[in-house]
Amino acid sequence: MNATTVSGRKQPLLYRLPVISHFRTSVGLQRGMLVTGLVLAVLFLLTAALAPIIAPYGFAQLSDASGTFPAQQPPSPAHIWGTTVSGYDVFSRVIWGAQTAFVVIVVAVVMSIFLGVALGLLSGYFGGWLDRTLVVIADAIYAFPSLLLAIVMSIVINHGQSSFWGGILACSISISVVFVPQYFRVIRAETIRLKAEPYVESAKVVGASSVRIMGRHIFKNATRTLPLIFTLNASEAILTLAGLGFLGFGIEPSSAAEWGYDLNKAIADASSGIWWTGVYPGTAIVLTVLGLTLVGESMNDLNDPRLRGRKKAGSKVPAGGPGSTAGAQAALEAEARMP
Repeated sequence: MNATTVSGRKQPLLYRLPVISHFRTSVGLQRGMLVTGLVLAVLFLLTAALAPIIAPYGFAQLSDASGTFPAQQPPSPAHIWGTTVSGYDVFSRVIWGAQTAFVVIVVAVVMSIFLGVALGLLSGYFGGWLDRTLVVIADAIYAFPSLLLAIVMSIVINHGQSSFWGGILACSISISVVFVPQYFRVIRAETIRLKAEPYVESAKVVGASSVRIMGRHIFKNATRTLPLIFTLNASEAILTLAGLGFLGFGIEPSSAAEWGYDLNKAIADASSGIWWTGVYPGTAIVLTVLGLTLVGESMNDLNDPRLRGRKKAGSKVPAGGPGSTAGAQAALEAEARMP
């Protein structure tokens, strides 16, 4: 029986979407991990989208109608999470920081997917010297630590000035350079496998161009693992952004709120017993990364038949769908076995 059908009937598109199809096939601990990750991820997305409504103050606001905000004030009705040494409202900084992190994730991962998928399709389909050259370059990039590359790119792009878009662009480009080889290798392995399928050979026989074959016959099937890689890379993008901010190469507080920068400024507070300036942005980083990682790891387990839980007898839930494809790790293993 086809994976997208149950009792001969094709499943609705909604049930075949990534995450939803994984949820329907999950059981026990796997479902618990997936639900927990989804709750945290949705909470992060809602916070980023509704930041202007949720935050009582601006990310760089230092005063209101009642006067200037006091520095390092403990949590109070006026500032429920206290204030920083500079007088910023901690709650507002954390809320606005979610929006900054979201923008970095979108820009960085979209750039990575665009370049990685395009290069992977070309390399896997045409092979030859192009394939060998791109594989060597992709492997060489793995030798560079992502955070070190991010620091270098930040200095080159910003010239020491961390504006909002300058900081986001620096972080996004550095993350993209590191992530492109991951997308490239997965798409290349899938393209090499798919171009030997009968329907691709038939398209060649009838005279279809290479562009049409890659775009119409290979692209859709080769990119089914992208949602999984996206969730894992999104969490790493947040950590890279936080690392840049913590080391002083991120975004200035007057340009945008950033969790890593706030943690850097909270180091001196910790020795004085001022806990609120570091606990809340640190918790935001941990929960956001945990949520995205749980979603990614759950999807990876459910994509692997060896790790996927078994449904109870009599269950009519489908074993998978277009969203339930071979995991990214399996694709990398397949590539390693190919010449």
